[in-house]
Amino acid sequence: MTDTLIEVDLTQAATDNENVHNRWHPDIPMACWVNPGDDFILETYDWTGGAIKNDDDASDVRDVDLSTVHYLSGPVGVKGAEPGDLLVVDLLDIGAKAESLWGFNGFFSKQNGGGFLTDYFPSAQKSIWDFEGMFTRSRHIPGVRFAGLIHPGLIGCLPDPKLLANWNAREQELIDSNPTRVPPLANPPFAATAHMGKLTGAAREAAAATGARTVPPREHGGNCDIKDLSRGSKIFFPVYVEGAGLSVGDLHFSQGDGEITFCGAIEMAGWVHMKVELIKGGMAKYGIKNPIFKPSPIVPTYNNFLIFEGISVDDAGRQHYLDVNLAYQQACLNAIEYLKKFGYSGAQGYSLLGSAPVQGHISGVVDIPNACATLWLPTDIFEFDINPSAAGPTRHLDGSIDMPIAYDK
Repeated sequence: MTDTLIEVDLTQAATDNENVHNRWHPDIPMACWVNPGDDFILETYDWTGGAIKNDDDASDVRDVDLSTVHYLSGPVGVKGAEPGDLLVVDLLDIGAKAESLWGFNGFFSKQNGGGFLTDYFPSAQKSIWDFEGMFTRSRHIPGVRFAGLIHPGLIGCLPDPKLLANWNAREQELIDSNPTRVPPLANPPFAATAHMGKLTGAAREAAAATGARTVPPREHGGNCDIKDLSRGSKIFFPVYVEGAGLSVGDLHFSQGDGEITFCGAIEMAGWVHMKVELIKGGMAKYGIKNPIFKPSPIVPTYNNFLIFEGISVDDAGRQHYLDVNLAYQQACLNAIEYLKKFGYSGAQGYSLLGSAPVQGHISGVVDIPNACATLWLPTDIFEFDINPSAAGPTRHLDGSIDMPIAYDK
């Protein structure tokens, strides 16, 4: 029997669990210790710690306190791990907690978090997804059913003091370049809602004041939201502190490349079964400063796609130079506009691109002035034919079912 080293009670506040934290800081004590070669299970809250409910009201998405996220299980100390090593993590299996066989996708309000297409969808909305074994469907987006590619959106090791200070300095410099921007350019430390695991007293207060927020990916891994980093993957993490300090959370049942809705994959509570090993001195041996990984051998098999192109020309017709971000945004918007012809609302299309196993590709970055990005939409996830034909699109939805929306107060 594999030991479950960290358990979470979904009826308990995440902040009452000392084996959970929501900031990155080298002073956070290890929640538990393992040996190289050990395998173990960690349970996790959803990334909001249960703030989003399984209902038809999007006000919880609108009003969520984003200074509290993400709730991570850990850190797990690995005996013998030293700075400069590589921590090798095998994701043996991942699943949803038996008492919580559902997940959510949402758009944050532009005034509270935003997202990739927040200028087009500025109000909070959400969709609820029910799990049917390896498949999922949503009462808010009818006509689709697909297999999940379950993965942790967030996994990484603790930073050392130098790396932490570098993160905070460079992100504050970015914030200072446009401090009133909505949404903000980055999120600085915020002690008031920091949950620092087992750390207490004056040491906790000091660490909370500088603990890095968990929103972005960084050199240690973190919130990379890579859908192919799934069960069966092998990940090689840079080690910065004694014991490595591995933490995980933000589990996703499924996600499209880019997690474009930000609250964006199908978020869920669950568990991760993993195994750890060490490569001594591995960072220097292989020239690694960011994690690398081998993808899962088990993926949903969808071979039929509609592929939408986007180029770096904005909605006003202005030319941008090789802007891949803009090109992918335009590819997503083109796909959403196409789905609207079949009766989906724009919001339903947006949610689907964030939740379903769509692929995003950087297809061209040399043909000045236009970058080209593509979004690959698997057609087999639909319960009707969405391919173009001479007959034109058949509306399969009457518009009576849509996603809950909550406008800003």
